[in-house]
Amino acid sequence: MGLTAILKKVRNELLRKVIYRKFIIGTGFHSGVRVRIWGKQRVIIGKNFYIGRDSQIESDVIIGDNVIMGNRTAIVGRYDHHYQQIGVPIRLASQIRDADYNWHGLTQVTNIQDDVWIGYGTTILSGITIHTGSIIAAGSVVTKDVEPYAIYAGVPAKKVKNRFNSIEDLNEHIKALNNKG
Repeated sequence: MGLTAILKKVRNELLRKVIYRKFIIGTGFHSGVRVRIWGKQRVIIGKNFYIGRDSQIESDVIIGDNVIMGNRTAIVGRYDHHYQQIGVPIRLASQIRDADYNWHGLTQVTNIQDDVWIGYGTTILSGITIHTGSIIAAGSVVTKDVEPYAIYAGVPAKKVKNRFNSIEDLNEHIKALNNKG
């Protein structure tokens, strides 16, 4: 292993065990530069997670194993500001980060299951589930739950096709993954 690879590994472990110590993050974590991770109540990330540069997680999340988030991706809250607060401009309204915030969004958890690929520049709104094996195309905005082993694209993201061409290929993939565990 070269010096650059060693430095990357040390950096990622420093992030995982020191900077993000209040979160639960599995082994094999990789973070690009200028990444922000925050959750009001919980951030749980599985093994072999990759998040590309200039990305952010700003919502409670549970992320499975072997998930890839490309560069400039974001998981953001639907209700980060109390925009219906009477007599208060949105900019000055209470925010989900405030200790006394008591409006929408407090119980929303974004769930990204195992073996998911989220393409460059994708935005995911809080409270949705991206099911196992799915792919989200670059530049998409995910506003609703995503089916397992499906490819979604667009604004808002919609199903484009299944990830595998046949049910036989899908079953073979699942069988191979189960045999590795």
